[in-house]
Amino acid sequence: MFSGAQISLYPMSDDFVGIILGALHALDPYRPGFRIETDDVSTLIVGPPEQLFPAMRDLFVAAARTGTHCVLHATISRGCPGEPDDPICTPLSGAGIRGDLAERIALARDAVAAADLTGQTVAAQFSLYPLGAVQHMDEIYGCIDFLKASSVFDRSKNFCTKLKGDAGPLFATLGEAFLRFGAPEGHVAMDLTVSANSPSKI
Repeated sequence: MFSGAQISLYPMSDDFVGIILGALHALDPYRPGFRIETDDVSTLIVGPPEQLFPAMRDLFVAAARTGTHCVLHATISRGCPGEPDDPICTPLSGAGIRGDLAERIALARDAVAAADLTGQTVAAQFSLYPLGAVQHMDEIYGCIDFLKASSVFDRSKNFCTKLKGDAGPLFATLGEAFLRFGAPEGHVAMDLTVSANSPSKI
């Protein structure tokens, strides 16, 4: 199953080039298991689905630790029928979304509770799209139940959910939402925006 993300990083600084290039080094440990391609608009990372969010976390935290207001926008997808299968996208740990909904919610909660803290506070809003699933609303409502019990849940907004807290459990929450909800072999997409050090905190 093909899994990957198109990521754009926006530091609000005159030194945006240095911050972006410096943050990209945070992806170095992931390079052996990922295909990573950067151009003038975004960085593509393709690889094991359970490693996508740790990689994005490390990239974003590296930029945010400069103290600059930073925003990351990502479009994340798994199982897209328009993309070829790629052996590097095979899950490394057997993580997946099989099992009944209540079991998946419990497993997702346990995974977030075990997430390491980074010391970097971030805010995020995202929308999850389990495409082609016959019972897609059951999957969305199950995901919402999981999110509301998460330590990083902030509030529901029009068309999205807002999270706020340490980057460790926050990105773990995003990863669990992406992995555990939707058809096991179906197409699932996520639209994500993450912000740190914003001057307009609410």
